[in-house]
Amino acid sequence: MAMVVSVWRDPQEDVAGGPPSGPNPAAQPSQQHIECVVCGDKSSGKHYGQFTCEGCKSFFKRSVRRNLTYSCRANRNCPIDQHHRNQCQYCRLKKCLKVGMRREGQYALTNGDPLNGHCYLSGYISLLLRAEPYPTSRYGSQCMQPNNIMGIENICELAARLLFSAVEWARNIPFFPDLQITDQVSLLRLTWSELFVLNAAQCSMPLHVAPLLAAAGLHASPMSADRVVAFMDHIRIFQEQVEKLKTLHVDSAEYSCLKAIVLFTSDACGLSDAAHIESLQEKSQCALEEYVRSQYPNQPSRFGKLLLRLPSLRTVSSSVIEQLFFVRLVGKTPIETLIRDMLLSGSSFNWPYMSIQ
Repeated sequence: MAMVVSVWRDPQEDVAGGPPSGPNPAAQPSQQHIECVVCGDKSSGKHYGQFTCEGCKSFFKRSVRRNLTYSCRANRNCPIDQHHRNQCQYCRLKKCLKVGMRREGQYALTNGDPLNGHCYLSGYISLLLRAEPYPTSRYGSQCMQPNNIMGIENICELAARLLFSAVEWARNIPFFPDLQITDQVSLLRLTWSELFVLNAAQCSMPLHVAPLLAAAGLHASPMSADRVVAFMDHIRIFQEQVEKLKTLHVDSAEYSCLKAIVLFTSDACGLSDAAHIESLQEKSQCALEEYVRSQYPNQPSRFGKLLLRLPSLRTVSSSVIEQLFFVRLVGKTPIETLIRDMLLSGSSFNWPYMSIQ
């Protein structure tokens, strides 16, 4: 995802006539012994919202200005202190963000989104967006037939992409990889269908009843009249939820925040630290609120409308989604098993419909 840096200034550089870096000579004596919140070295003042040393300030500034992406050679939990801070750039930047260092400048999104590059993102939201494995415009572009109607195989292929995308996105967003693997599995097992609906709405998945019925195998395996009626009702609920989201014209940043709010739920069973996960949900909600109020000042009720869409996502039956889209792919293999395998194997997961990149 292409990200463009707009005008950026360190708050410390705004002091007229003052040096661009280094300690403020007028600093109060009490600040002389404040430690850097990232590495514990002596702080030179407040930079990007937190007290940090010159080294961590410069590292953070360089990372965000150049939009650098790092990787960790260990388990993404490297010690970051005065003696080890230069050993892993990935974990150092992660800690900078975790302790609350904020990008004082703003990033413009230029990925073909309808906002045409005029929206501005917080650091957290930009990381949520960068975790998306597929550009939205490519979700279904290669699945459409000439008459603009998706066939059975195309629907299954797109559904596979949407599910894989949800899991792969979760693996790469801030904080989720740091959770215990059992917690990661629990969260995705509970929320996969809600993430699927959000992805389906975001890519404008065509939901025509006839192909859906064919994909579910109803014509090949006739149901009783009562079951067909119930099944059709579930399809209608799914369609309604997707259409209501599309009516709101949710942008990419909002979808990313909504998915994070859905994913970080303390309702999952057996979580090792439910309070921490709840705090991550609150962080995601606050990021969405800040973004919506800054980008849509003329829509004061927009934030509330977006949040109110989330509880109704659970009215879409996960078993119906499974029957509609995945029974042809995996037979009787539970989706929860697939999700666990995707989470553990990552991008190396082998699925027959993952061949198109």
